[in-house]
Parts: sequence; structure tokens; C-alpha cells
Amino acid sequence: MAGQESEAALDGVTVLELGEHVAAPFCGKLLALYGATVIKIEPPAGDPARRLGPFPDGQPHHELGALWLYLNTGKQSVVLDLDQEAGRKIARDLAAQADLLVTNYPAAWLADRGLDDATLRGRNPRLVYLALSAFGAVGPWSGWQATNLTSYAAGGQMHLTGDPDRPPLKAGGEQADYQLGLNGFSAALVGLWDALESGTGQTIEIAAQEVMASTLEVTLNTYAYTGRDIWPQRRGNVNAATLGIFPCADGALGVHAMPRNFAALAETMAMPELVSDPRFSTPQARLEHDDELRAIVYAWAAEQRKRDVYARAGALRGPVTYVHDLADLFASPQLQGRGFLREIDHPLAGRLVYPGAPFAMPASPVRLERAPLLGEHTGTVLRERLGLSDADLAALMGTSGH
Repeated sequence: MAGQESEAALDGVTVLELGEHVAAPFCGKLLALYGATVIKIEPPAGDPARRLGPFPDGQPHHELGALWLYLNTGKQSVVLDLDQEAGRKIARDLAAQADLLVTNYPAAWLADRGLDDATLRGRNPRLVYLALSAFGAVGPWSGWQATNLTSYAAGGQMHLTGDPDRPPLKAGGEQADYQLGLNGFSAALVGLWDALESGTGQTIEIAAQEVMASTLEVTLNTYAYTGRDIWPQRRGNVNAATLGIFPCADGALGVHAMPRNFAALAETMAMPELVSDPRFSTPQARLEHDDELRAIVYAWAAEQRKRDVYARAGALRGPVTYVHDLADLFASPQLQGRGFLREIDHPLAGRLVYPGAPFAMPASPVRLERAPLLGEHTGTVLRERLGLSDADLAALMGTSGH
């Protein structure tokens, strides 16, 4: 496989996805991008993400939910009713042939259906069983359910985020769940490599709380070393005059000036005199007069247009950028130049633009293909992989109600 440049990196890897919403589907999406065959088991009603808008035509439809279309590119959809033994048996048979199982379903729910790691790995010792959850498989909170907001809060991120005089905030979107899925993708690759080397798979479990806590950088470490919270008060968007997000005429500017490039910031602002002003001429002076300098930066930024400042900063090596909104991302010459944004045609949604792969492997091209229709691959997968007949399929579909 290694010598064939047209072959995707994970060609030949079979993944069974038992999950919904974001974490497990995002992990599965990334695996599919790099060539794995990802068989997504859906209940008769489908992954709930199918019914979450917005919708391309503004009309709710189980095939057209934006979250579904994004998170499930390149997968195969197999409908099984896991509340029925017939569906559970098929799922176990598929797991017996898989290299990797990815799930974010509750462990107790899976165990009740004979889809837990001990059962499946007892039948297929090479299986890597990847379980994504809010709090992990052990500990007093194991088995507790959580939302993205809960995971973000429990991991300490919200303690650091927001304005000092207002309640904590979370980051935009569902970052706790996406980061859980991203860590799951990394863990899956490690587990697959180990199984390839040792001939035996293992169970891998990842907790969203730990994923969030692991990205707190120096704050958590400092508390461990000293018992002191170095961030006792949230700092909002502006930490100092030289570090923050400042509103401008058509958006917002990001400034991050270290002592060595304060002069470049002053040039970008067309205020070179700031460098020689005694109030701002040294780092200590700028700290002592931060309120005055902050007022100057706010006033300057308010009159600027973001792209004009960015162009000027680039020429002067000034430490200023602008906050990209979604229109800026779609128009980004950098993303366009790298081919990050791709069009995919869907039989019902039509041609839409999707984000591409998070990293490029020129010798192993990614496979960015559309999300499947509900149950689109049920017949093909069960015939080819398990040898089911048309009569078997008819009986199974009757049981599932699909």
C-alpha cells in the first residue's frame, strides 16, 4: 500500500461507528477523509443530527440538516434497530469484521445490548474499541451524561472565558464535543498502529472533561505547583492595550504586541510618537499607563477598516490581524489557495461548499465524499459483508420498521 501514491492512508481499515450528534461522528468523519471505510449504524429514525438545521432550502428534512451533512461525509449508512435482537446481532457480526469501533453512546446502554467492549473484543480480539464520553469509564462521575456546555464547564475552560464583571462564557460552537472527536481520531490511529504491531486490539476511552482540562496550558500547571490561581478574574477580550480584540469600523482587530514589536504596532497605527512617549517607552511604563494606552488603541481601531489595517500591518510586520467572520473565511485567499473549501454534490441538498481536511498528505489524497442517505448502504453492506439474502434483508427491515 505504501508505494501507491493514489491510495488513501487508511485504505483497508474498516470502522464501525455507533454514535450520534458530534463527537463520534466527527471522529468517524476524519477517519473516512483519510480512506477508512466507515460504516455508520443508525436507528430507524436516523442520527438526530439529521434533523438539526439550518437546512439548504429552509425546510426541515431528515436528509438535509447542515450538521448531518458536514459530520458524516464519506460514510456508509446502515439502519439497524438496536432495541431488537435481530439488529443487535447484525451489529455484533459487523464488529467481528471491523478493525475499529467508535462510539459515544452510554456504556450501560451498549452493555444492555451486548455491544460493550468485553463482548465485542471477546469475539474479535483485534478490535480497537474507542469509547468517547463526558467523564470516562471510571470515577464517581463515570456514566453521567453531559452536554457540550457541561463538558466545557467541567473542564475548566469557562473559568477562563468571559468578561471580568460577567458570568463565565463558553467558546462558540460545540468545541468540547469536537475536541473529544479530534482526540478520538488521534487515539484511534495510535490504537490501530498498536493492534497492527501486536495483533491484539484494546479498549481506549476518552473523557471530554480531561480533553478540556488538558488545554488549560499554564493555568492548571501553575495551580498544581503553587496552589495559586494565576487567572482569578476573567479578562474578557482585552488583557492589555497591547493584547486584545478591539472593535473596528467593519469588525474587530486582534492585537498582540510583545515588547520587541511595540514599535511596529505604533507604525501600523501611524503613531510612531508612541515609542518615545515617556508613558509608553518601556514595557514597565506601558503597564503603568495601560488605561491611557488602551484608550488610544480603542479610539484608533474604531476608525479603521480591518483589511486595510491587515495589509498595512503585513508590510510593516505589525502584530495586528483581524477577526475573520464566515464571509471572510469563504473569501480567504489562503483557504482558497490551499483548496481547503470543497464543493460536494448531494442528491437532495445539491452542490454545497464544505470544509476540507485538517491536514494534507500529498502522497495519500483525502476522500471528501457526500454524506449518505438514511440506510443507503444497508443492503449492500449486509449482503457483501455478512452474506445476507434478500429474504434476510426483508425480514430485518420489517423488524426495524425502516
